Amino acid sequence: MKIGDIDLGERPLLLAPMEDITDASFRLLCREQGADMVYTEFIPSDGLVRDADKAIAKLRTFDEEAPVGIQIYGHIPESMVEAARMAEHASEMPGGHGADVIDINFGCPVTKIAGRGAGSGMMRYPDKMVAITKAVVEAVHKPVTVKTRLGWDEGSKIIVELAERLQDVGIQAITIHGRTRCQMYRGDADWTLIGQVKANPRMHIPVIGNGDIKDGPGALQAFERYGVDAVMIGRATFGHPWIFREIKYFLEHGEPMPEPGIAEKVSLARRHLDLSLRFKGEPRGIYEMRRHLSCYFKGLPDFKQTRMRMVTTLDRQELYSIFDEILQNYD
Repeated sequence: MKIGDIDLGERPLLLAPMEDITDASFRLLCREQGADMVYTEFIPSDGLVRDADKAIAKLRTFDEEAPVGIQIYGHIPESMVEAARMAEHASEMPGGHGADVIDINFGCPVTKIAGRGAGSGMMRYPDKMVAITKAVVEAVHKPVTVKTRLGWDEGSKIIVELAERLQDVGIQAITIHGRTRCQMYRGDADWTLIGQVKANPRMHIPVIGNGDIKDGPGALQAFERYGVDAVMIGRATFGHPWIFREIKYFLEHGEPMPEPGIAEKVSLARRHLDLSLRFKGEPRGIYEMRRHLSCYFKGLPDFKQTRMRMVTTLDRQELYSIFDEILQNYD
């Protein structure tokens, strides 16, 4: 599968853009564990235009994680165009890699974003969505892609027609999450319409499926039953970066990969912590990976007190000591 000139190979697996999750440390770790492409946290276009420090910082990517997509969102055309241009030139930041792809977020369902017409809130205004996309495509030279949902609600699942319209204004791939905005993350993702988009004879760009993929059998069904060109994985990656390796093993061998042992999980958690500290320093680098730390060792018996210590300390050495204890008690 190709996005522009970027060759991602056969049946690629992509890390979904997620706020407070897909920072540089996690993106790099997922690339090391088999993700074929990763995406930044979604970045507000108005924040970039206003030179907000937090938004600007999210533009920075690194050579080791490439190929990487920078994802932007917003509802004001002029701001989206300017943000896309800034993303295109992010390689000029000190030590930065920049964007291989510029992705437009028309999928985020959270109220603070969708409620003001950005993210999946744009599903109520498909003409504006198409117009913004066209303006961004015409403003930059990097491949532009879109991530979106089936529609606003059960009665307005417009994705089959909308995907054609977005393709026709120049996007080079589309990612579809199999829920409406009103579903948020409730219920099961519906891949039927994703399959219909892929089966549409007028579609010639890659169609990437997203929603509820958490193991090899799920990914295999996405590829074989619904025909998608790639699978994007989101929430199932929390504290589980080796999921990409697991799924690739299943796709190749037709059976589950052996579960990583405690020693390997501790090694990955250490690696994640080291990367987070490298990119963000203390204490922020510890604080912002707590969501992952709480998930790395799911299922261990009598682990509640250890987990509480792990997700409340801001001391690097204490965390390393906890990792040593886990090895001693559970390996």
